[in-house]
Order: sequence, then C-alpha cells, then structure tokens
Amino acid sequence: MVVGRIASSVIQRQVRYVTPVPVAAASGLLGQVYGQVLDEMGLVVPPVQLHSAVPELAAAYWMLMREPLLPTVDVDRAAKEAVATAVSVANICPYCVEMHSVGMYDLAGEHDAEQLAADRAVEVDDPRLRALALWARHAALPDDPAATAAPFAATERAELVGTVVGLHYLTRMVNVFLSSFLLPPGLGPTARRRFKRGVGRVLRPTLRNPRVPGRAVDLLPPAALPADAAWAAASPTVAAATARAYAAFEDAGQRALSPQVRAVVEVRLARWRGEETGLSRAWCERLVADLSAADQAAARLALLTALASYQVDEDVVEEFRRYFPDDATLLRAASWAAYRAARAVGGWHNAAVGSIPQ
Repeated sequence: MVVGRIASSVIQRQVRYVTPVPVAAASGLLGQVYGQVLDEMGLVVPPVQLHSAVPELAAAYWMLMREPLLPTVDVDRAAKEAVATAVSVANICPYCVEMHSVGMYDLAGEHDAEQLAADRAVEVDDPRLRALALWARHAALPDDPAATAAPFAATERAELVGTVVGLHYLTRMVNVFLSSFLLPPGLGPTARRRFKRGVGRVLRPTLRNPRVPGRAVDLLPPAALPADAAWAAASPTVAAATARAYAAFEDAGQRALSPQVRAVVEVRLARWRGEETGLSRAWCERLVADLSAADQAAARLALLTALASYQVDEDVVEEFRRYFPDDATLLRAASWAAYRAARAVGGWHNAAVGSIPQ
C-alpha cells in the first residue's frame, strides 16, 4: 500500500512539453529500457519517461546513469549518491536534490543527507562523503582547486566522474522537462524529514541490492570512446556505456539542429569554464542574433539548456515549437545540448587523481 501510494505520487508528477509513452504501451527498444528500469528502480521513473519520445535517447540516458551509479564495483553507493546530490545542488535542480538526498537518508543518515541537500557539504560528518561532495560541488569549475584535487583513487575515477557526468546531463533535462519538486511542496520541515525517512526505507532495496555491471550496455550499438572521455577507460562497462550514449546524443543533435546552431553552441562551450551566466539572457541573444528565425529559436533552446537550464520556460519552448512542432525534435535538441555541457565537464577530469582522506 505505502509503496503503491509513493509510486503513484511520483508518477503523477507531470512531464512538461512532451508526452511520455505509457509503460503499458512501450515496445521494442523502449520496452527493454522500461523493463530494466522497472526491475531495478521499482517504477519507471519520470526522468526515463521524459526521454520516451525517442527510444534511443531513453536508452542513452539510462546507460549513462545506470552503469556508473548503480553497480558498486569500486565505489559504494553512498559515495555516489553524495556526489549526485552535490551536483544537483550545484546545478540548481530541486527535483534531483530531493531524489538523491532521499537515498542518502538510508545510506548515510539524516544529518549528512540534510547537510548535502542544504548546500552545506562542509558540515557533513563522514569525512569521505564530505570530501567527495565538496569535489563534486565544484566539478564544473575546472579552475577551482576544489575541483582539480579529486579525493579518490584512480580505480574509482570511472564510477565517480561518470556519476558527475550523468548528473550534469540529468539535472539539465529535469530542469527543462520536469516539475521543480519531487516531494509534496506543502510539507513543513518536520513533515519533510518524516516523509524522507519513510521513502528512504521503501527505497532501501533499490539502493542496497547488488547490480550487475553492463546490463544496459547492449541496448545501443558499439561506439568508440572519445579521447575527452578517457576518465571512463578504467571500467569496461562505464566506458562502453559512455561511448554508446555519447554516439546516440551526437546523432540526436545532427537530426534536430542545423550545423550553424551546433557550431554556436560548441564555440560557446569551448570557452566555458563552468561560470554561471546570471539571470540576464543578453549573452544568449547576442550569440543567436545573426541566425535565421528558426535557427535562433533552436540555438536559444540549446544554449539555455546547456548553460542555464533553469531559464528554459514556456516562451522558449513555444518559440522552438513554431518551427519544430514534434516532441522528438524538441527532445533531441535539448538532450544534445545537455549532453554537450556534461561531456565538457567530464573532459576536465581526465587527469590523475589523488587519494582518499582517512
């Protein structure tokens, strides 16, 4: 009963701008993705459903997230959920903060979970989780010493950097396509903590049960691992998942966006060092000014998704829809932009790393 009510509550959070394929209607590749997610997560979570208009992107998202985060080959799940929570905080994604901090209630305790959710990683009691969270919080700031002095062993890099990359992708997509909050927004502080405790207990099997590495890899065809994803090379399954997901996202961008739009985004990301854009969109309007009307709408969506996803609103989406009305094109355009930003972050973490603090 409790599980059913919680699952129904989560599923009822509406996906924005695209119409998800119902679980009962999924077949082929999407049916395989939904089946794996249902088996391992207990329900087909909204972040998977928002990708369902393009099954290849649902598969790419699932393997990009699953293979670094769920199997605990070299890194325990608490460490990876701490990293996921810290990245969610950094990217101003309340939905993702709640999703991952709820897991931390069971894995690390209420105190550390709440410190992470409140952007107070420095006050986390567990020294390993504290060091990893502080690193992840700054992982998209390559010139910040807190990002470059990674507190983990080289053998752990694939799973931890992979979790960072997956969350940098996910938070951008969630900010665009999902509601801002996972938990009921009317709950007070005490009720929220009580609710999180209950959800954490329900989620315990999905957080603690062992996961076989590589289960999602065969959903997409083989691809070469790019040089800027060398961080994944130490883990064959993370490397394969990253390479195949990257190839799917690149294909999505080529299908949805003109070469001119992709070039504008790529040039801007090549200069990006993790800095925030601020509340003004003037920077974006300057970059799209010389494009055609259709390409302006597409480039605006892509640039904001990549660099200020919380600013993608109905006006941005409606303008895009004037020229590209179908769900698949919208999803492909946004996913490519989110992936390009996440890929840039991953590329900053190919260097040798340090050791875990004792």
